[in-house]
Amino acid sequence: MTNALYYGDNLDILRERTYFPDACVDLIYLDPPFNSSRNYNVLFKDESGRQSDAQITAFEDTWHWGATAEETYTDLLRDAPGNVGKTIEALRLIVGTNQMMAYLVMMTARLVELHRVLKPTGSLYLHCDPTASHYLKIILDAIFGALNFRNEITWKRTSSHNDAKRKYGNVSDIILYYTKSDNFTFNVQYVTYNQDYLDKFYRHVDENGRRYRISDLRSPNPRPNLTYDYKGYKPHPNGWAVSIEKMRELDAQGRLHYPKKKDGRIQLKRFLDEMQGTPVSELWDDIKPVQSQARERLGYPTQKPVALLERIIQASSNPGDVVLDPFCGCGTAIAAAHKLERVWRGIDVTHLSVSLMKYRLRDAFDLKAGVDYQVIGEPEDAGGARQLAQDDRYQFQWWALSLVAARPLGGQVGDKTGKKGADGGIDGEIVFLEHSKAQSQRRVALVQVKGGRPAMDQVRAFIHTVEREKAALGVFIALEPFSEPMRREAVSAGYYESAAWGRVPKIQLLTIDDLFSGKRPDIPGELSAFKQAQREKNASDQQLGLL
Repeated sequence: MTNALYYGDNLDILRERTYFPDACVDLIYLDPPFNSSRNYNVLFKDESGRQSDAQITAFEDTWHWGATAEETYTDLLRDAPGNVGKTIEALRLIVGTNQMMAYLVMMTARLVELHRVLKPTGSLYLHCDPTASHYLKIILDAIFGALNFRNEITWKRTSSHNDAKRKYGNVSDIILYYTKSDNFTFNVQYVTYNQDYLDKFYRHVDENGRRYRISDLRSPNPRPNLTYDYKGYKPHPNGWAVSIEKMRELDAQGRLHYPKKKDGRIQLKRFLDEMQGTPVSELWDDIKPVQSQARERLGYPTQKPVALLERIIQASSNPGDVVLDPFCGCGTAIAAAHKLERVWRGIDVTHLSVSLMKYRLRDAFDLKAGVDYQVIGEPEDAGGARQLAQDDRYQFQWWALSLVAARPLGGQVGDKTGKKGADGGIDGEIVFLEHSKAQSQRRVALVQVKGGRPAMDQVRAFIHTVEREKAALGVFIALEPFSEPMRREAVSAGYYESAAWGRVPKIQLLTIDDLFSGKRPDIPGELSAFKQAQREKNASDQQLGLL
C-alpha cells in the first residue's frame, strides 16, 4: 500500500475493497466527532420532530437521527456479523432514538469495517469522551470480542476546567485500546522518572558524575557454591547472586558499590543513564494539549498533540507498517506516522481537511500531492467540479479555495458561514508577506467562490468589498466563464503596486478551467495562507543527526 489521502465518507471508502481489502492495516487510530463542546443533556435531546438530517459539516461534534441513521440501523440488524446486530438493537432500547443513538449507529457501521481491514496482529485505538465511551466499549466488545480489550486509557488533557461548578471538572478524554487477536504488536513505551523518585532512589553519584541507585547482590536462596569472600567483604548467608568471575567483571566495569565498613556488604550500581524509565501506564498525564501558542498548533479546533500519536504509533506498530486514520482532520496521526516511517492512509469527509493535510505534509516534510502520495476523491476535471458544486456548495467552496492556497474565513477553521455582507461575500483569504528593505509586511487577498455562472453585479459587489475591507487584492473564482464586460470591470479596479514585484491586477478573475490548466492568482511575496506546520525530520533523519 502507498501513502494516500481520501476525500469522502469513510464508510463508503472503507467498503471499497480496491482501496481497503481484508486485513490490510496494522494500526488504526480514530478520533471521530464527539460531544466535546456540548453538555450531556443536549446530546440526548429528542429529535422526533426533525424533518430531515442536518448536514454533517466540518468539525461539528455531533450527528443527528434521521433517514440515514435509520437505514444504517436496519442494515446492521440484518448484515452485521456476530452479536453486533443484537447489541445495537439493545442499545436502542436503552438509549432511545436521539442524537446519541444516531452517533452510536454511525460509529458501529464504521467500526465493523475497520475490524475487517485490520490485520490479525493489528490494533485499534478509539479516542472518545466520557459521554459515549461506555456505549462504545460495549459495541467494541461485540465487534472485537471482550477478550481483545486491552486498556481504557485516560488522557489528562488539561489540569483545570471552568465547568466544575455543580460537578467535577472534565479534564480527560478516553482512548479505548483493542486488538484483533491475542497475537499483536506491542512495544513497551517509557516515560522519564519524576524528580521525587530520582531524589529518593538515585542519590549516589560516581567519580564520573553518573547517578546511580544500589541494589542487593545477595542470592534469594542459599547457594553454597556462590558463598565466597570478595576483597575482604563477607557474603550474605545465602551467598552472592553472581559467580566470582561475574563479580570481577562487574568490579572492572565500576558497577560495584562498596560499603564504608568491612562488615557491610557489596551492592550493585544501577546507573540512571542506562534505565529506560517508567513503563507507560493507562493514565497518560504527561502529554499536554496543543496550547494556543504552541508551534504545532494549526488552528483546528480538536487538534491533538503529535506526542500523543507518536506514543500510540510507536507502541502498536513498527516501521513500514500501515497506519490508518479514518477521521484524520488536520492530519496529526498522518504526520506522526510519516515521521516514524510508517505507511499511512487518511480519510476525511471535507475538502477543507484534505487541504489542511496537504499543506501540513508540504510544510513539514516537503511532500507533494500526486507525487509523494495519492489524493483520491477530489475533482480531476471540470465535470467533477460541476458535480461537486451541485452536490455540496460548501465542499466545492473549500476545494476551490484550496487550489489557490486560500484559508476559509469564519469564526474558526471549518466554520461554513464565511464573512458575508449585504453587497458581497468573502469566502476566504490569501495571506502573503511582502518583503522590503525595512521589514516584511502582512498583506491579504480576499477570495470569493461562485459555484455557477457569475453575474456583473456580483463582480461589482466584490470589487466594492475588497475596497471596503482595504485588502491588497481580490480573487474571484467561478465555475463558469466570466464575460468580457466583467473582465473590463475588473481591470477598471486598477493595480496593486508591489515594491519588490511591480504591479499586479487589483481584481483577478479565474475560472475552474483556469485552475485545472495550472493558472494561479498573481500574488506578490511569500504565501502564508494556513499556519505553517513546523519542519519535521523522520526517524532515519533523526538517527543520522545523532551520528
